[in-house]
Amino acid sequence: MVRMGHNMSMRDEKSPPKKGSFEMPTLIDIQKRLVPNLLDDMQQKYQILRSIRFLQPVGRRGLAQSLGMTERVLRAEVDFLKTQDLIRVHSSGMSLTEEGLEILLPLEGMMNEISGINVMEKSVKDLLQIKDVIIVPGNSDDSPWVKEELGRAAIQSMKKRVTDHTIIAVTGGTTMSSAARMLTPDFAGRDILFVPARGGIGEDVHNQANTICATMAQRSGAKHRVLYVPDQVSREVYDSIMKEPGIKEVMALITSANIVLHSIGDAAAMAKRRNTSEEDMEKILAGEAVGEAFGYYFNVNGKIVHKVKTVGLQLKDLASIPNIYAVAGGSSKANAIQAYFKGAPQSSSILITDEGAAKELLKGTPF
Repeated sequence: MVRMGHNMSMRDEKSPPKKGSFEMPTLIDIQKRLVPNLLDDMQQKYQILRSIRFLQPVGRRGLAQSLGMTERVLRAEVDFLKTQDLIRVHSSGMSLTEEGLEILLPLEGMMNEISGINVMEKSVKDLLQIKDVIIVPGNSDDSPWVKEELGRAAIQSMKKRVTDHTIIAVTGGTTMSSAARMLTPDFAGRDILFVPARGGIGEDVHNQANTICATMAQRSGAKHRVLYVPDQVSREVYDSIMKEPGIKEVMALITSANIVLHSIGDAAAMAKRRNTSEEDMEKILAGEAVGEAFGYYFNVNGKIVHKVKTVGLQLKDLASIPNIYAVAGGSSKANAIQAYFKGAPQSSSILITDEGAAKELLKGTPF
């Protein structure tokens, strides 16, 4: 240590840094230079622990496939983690011990710094010009369980902004369903209310906003309301529905929400999921739509090329809502994410995404 300090002082004497230009290296910076293999090894063990946490109980073969590792390499790592009492192995598969979980949680922040996720978050935030960005490791296109991590990150961030009497409006979809499963009883304060941001009759019942709101309320001990109307309707039906007192009451709650939690969809996939008519599909294709949210289809420049008449939150309603969480991951969603944020309110938007989407968004930009 003395020798290294001497060399550093000699370097400083020869070429003293300009005032304010020198930053003391962090412990991680030093480790990257002196023992890079140690960090690589730590990252690998972290990924294994993290994967076990979301897949448990999981067999060795399934875990190896999920991580893209050979069973031989994984076997050695598993044996080490087992001797450290971080995982347990049963006939049903591997799972984390309490000690394994205690180590994993604080390790996440360190791993984000090592992998450059912290820098990536700032770069994506600057690129999209939005309130905040949270990036989770992985790519949901390759590893579906990353959706669980997206949901967990969204819930953790929302928890910091929940106060008594908060109204949370939630859309439907598989990503929102994953988020619902991450809620715990310690999430809610007094009189927290979950409301569906839109109708949903006709969709898979498990992915409807009504079902997701009910799950969130049940898991957190909060309350919820329902909106039993179709997701998309004709102008005549819309005008009739909106006159109903019960619908008007729920709509008033939805538009006065403090937090909105929604996903961003691929335009083509969403149009197909909605059984879009041939005429409207031609509009979507002709307009080169790449992203969808709240029934609006956006092209790469953020221009709305098609709008589905939906009962629920409209784009104009978002301007008065202080916290809008958009949750979308996977490298295939990058264009959809960028398109949406070019056309949506930015000052109150928070993006929860993964490394796959973030890296695709930042292609060609220095970060």
